[in-house]
Amino acid sequence: MNKFGRIDILVNNAGIFRDKKLVDMSEEEWNGVLDVNLKGAFLIIKKIAPLMKQSGYGKIVNISSVSHKGNFGQANYSASKAGLVSLTNTAALELAPEITVNSIAPGSIDTPLFRSMDEKGKEKFLKKIPMKRVGQPEEIAQAVLFFSSDASSYVTGTLLEVDGGLTTGLNLK
Repeated sequence: MNKFGRIDILVNNAGIFRDKKLVDMSEEEWNGVLDVNLKGAFLIIKKIAPLMKQSGYGKIVNISSVSHKGNFGQANYSASKAGLVSLTNTAALELAPEITVNSIAPGSIDTPLFRSMDEKGKEKFLKKIPMKRVGQPEEIAQAVLFFSSDASSYVTGTLLEVDGGLTTGLNLK
């Protein structure tokens, strides 16, 4: 705001995970993930949206995950990412017409986290992806670019799954 006098684009991309079975998860592990992944997005949207409304223009992109549908050992992470999708939908309704709000649900992306998996785990996971490969960070960036551009001027409250087909049909098994 100090440098440009306005904020046009907000990308909520913060996220952590603390995987553990639900019954073994502590309240602190639950809260820690929800605080970063969901509450953090809520707080920054609450702060930035009035500035965008005032200027009459804004684009908000929330980075969720295909785990928003649920994933074994990720009750806290999945709940936070599902909450982010719902927050996206509600914010899209409340902030229109000046601001569009959309979310992206990446699947497996070639990041240090994915590369840290053992080879057997990677092979097993790749078999689930119809495209037979992990996504590249640039492919997520292209989706963010679309939602951040005027090419998406009539798109709000939308979830785009960028996952190589992972969540197509019953493929989450």
